[in-house]
Amino acid sequence: MTGRRTLCRLMLAAAAALLSIGARADNFGRVRYDGQTDQLIVAMIYRGSNPNHTFSLKWGKCRIHQSGDLPGVTLEVLDDQFQDRALQEYTKEVRFDLTGLPCPRPVSISLTTAPRFFHTLTIPGR
Repeated sequence: MTGRRTLCRLMLAAAAALLSIGARADNFGRVRYDGQTDQLIVAMIYRGSNPNHTFSLKWGKCRIHQSGDLPGVTLEVLDDQFQDRALQEYTKEVRFDLTGLPCPRPVSISLTTAPRFFHTLTIPGR
């Protein structure tokens, strides 16, 4: 019986650890493209101890002939305070400049953020 109790306690501790990791994850609210400023406008939803997180993009390589015969690229959204204690939920509108887009337009872009959230949209030609 003692071995079973220990195993159950370990499983509960592991489940709690996984849930707390998920609670810290950044996610996307509304995502849209502003053609006038050539920017991606993203509502970032995140948990932390303060609202002062800064987000940046890590550009992936251009992949030709992806979905719908459009070129595609993955943009990883990075949070400068990804290890901040998840005390409160915040939402912040962030603008990302697309002048460095490594693919010809129109292009399909996939935004990703740890651990598993993603959003895909098409950026039209100019």
